[in-house]
Amino acid sequence: MQLPVQSQSTLYAEPWEADAGPEDLVEIARAADRAGFAYIASCDHVAIPRRLADAMGTVWYDPVATLAFLAGVTERVRLLSHVAIVGLRHPLLTAKQYATLDHLAGGRLILGVGAGHVREEFEVLGVDFERRGAVLDECVDALRAALGPDEFPAHHGKAYDFEDLGQRPRPAQARVPLWVGGSSPAAVRRAAVRGDGWLPQGDPRDRLPGQIARLRRLREEAGVTEPFTVGAITEPLYVGEPAWDVGRRTLSGPPEELAESLRGYAAMGVDQIQVRFRSRGRAELTHQIGEFGERVAPLL
Repeated sequence: MQLPVQSQSTLYAEPWEADAGPEDLVEIARAADRAGFAYIASCDHVAIPRRLADAMGTVWYDPVATLAFLAGVTERVRLLSHVAIVGLRHPLLTAKQYATLDHLAGGRLILGVGAGHVREEFEVLGVDFERRGAVLDECVDALRAALGPDEFPAHHGKAYDFEDLGQRPRPAQARVPLWVGGSSPAAVRRAAVRGDGWLPQGDPRDRLPGQIARLRRLREEAGVTEPFTVGAITEPLYVGEPAWDVGRRTLSGPPEELAESLRGYAAMGVDQIQVRFRSRGRAELTHQIGEFGERVAPLL
């Protein structure tokens, strides 16, 4: 699941999150850890322009700081950046931050990356917004080298060129999983050819089979045979019968009904689902997480 509180766009944030803080994140992360969730995720934005602030909000915690903080209070759940806008930073800086995080967390990092979409964010940092796709392609290749086993990684490209520069600690994992986010044709191609996984952005169920077929075709054409993780973001969920209006798009009901619906994702070729629960406060959310882990997940 992507964590609440750490990003508060009006598209998905619950009202109670506005007054929440670190102690809430800790309890939610611990609940996900106890419930057997595969990962907890944190977003990435540096600064939101005033023209977008009403919709996006300006609450966007830094993903490295957030995931490192939560690594210290959890034991087994993995830590996903969903997604890091890695083109805003030099790959060696990104590698230093996330390699240290993986080292401290005992090998629990999943690095999710994306191109970004806020022009002003790029401009204020002196990064070419129009070339962000090409820069991200090269960033992925550079991060493969910089997060690999070599103390002195090397990469020679158009935007970045480095060698003979040592970085330790190395990641605890021999290969940090690198998942590519986005649903545009370019993002799907990038995930298929360069990534270890795909994180769609807002694709409804009826679009996923076509996207997955395209992923498979692109990987076959490129001769890519390594393991690959296809993701999906489910509809909002509520385990049980809600006593309040959770919205018409929310899937709610007994565990068996929720599981039956969610198994539809596996049937179309999805490997992991990211869930979000409707809630009116931290206690209700952690209860929902526990109910899902105990009563729904075993049926999947």
